Amino acid sequence: EGSTREVIIEHMTVCLQRFTELWHERKGDGKEAFDLIRMLQADPNTENMVDDPLLYMGNIMLLIVGGNDTTRNSMSGGVVFLSQFPDEMAKVRQNPDLIPSMVSEIIRYQTPLPHMRRTATRDVELNGRKNTKGEKVVLWFVSGNYDDAVIERPNDFWIDRPSVRNHLSFGAGI
Repeated sequence: EGSTREVIIEHMTVCLQRFTELWHERKGDGKEAFDLIRMLQADPNTENMVDDPLLYMGNIMLLIVGGNDTTRNSMSGGVVFLSQFPDEMAKVRQNPDLIPSMVSEIIRYQTPLPHMRRTATRDVELNGRKNTKGEKVVLWFVSGNYDDAVIERPNDFWIDRPSVRNHLSFGAGI
């Protein structure tokens, strides 16, 4: 049994072993498939991530946990929005090709990840606000998604909006 900490470490070790096995199985299998591990292997910035177990496991768990939460929130938000805006639901029923746009609009409107904290890596001034190296900053993605200087009619749930993918729900860039 052991303490809670010991149990967590034991389970995380099992997860790391399995994800490491998957990495090595997929590295040499010659298949062209689109999955998280193959994406990490294909990117020059992460192709050797498996060699750093803490980095590898941290990234895998972040994507699994983060992907679960944001997907769940977006799906439930989408159900609410489509019931609140029946004209938008009618558009999707009439034209299922709008589904990708609908998903992007749900993500923008819901903004499942409202903010993210970061640390400034250098001194910078943005819009008259100075941030010094080492200072903590909070990026409010939800604010960007409702910025009427960038998003037309930001308070409207509009699945066929022009530039529907022009949102900051998960940030932008690295």
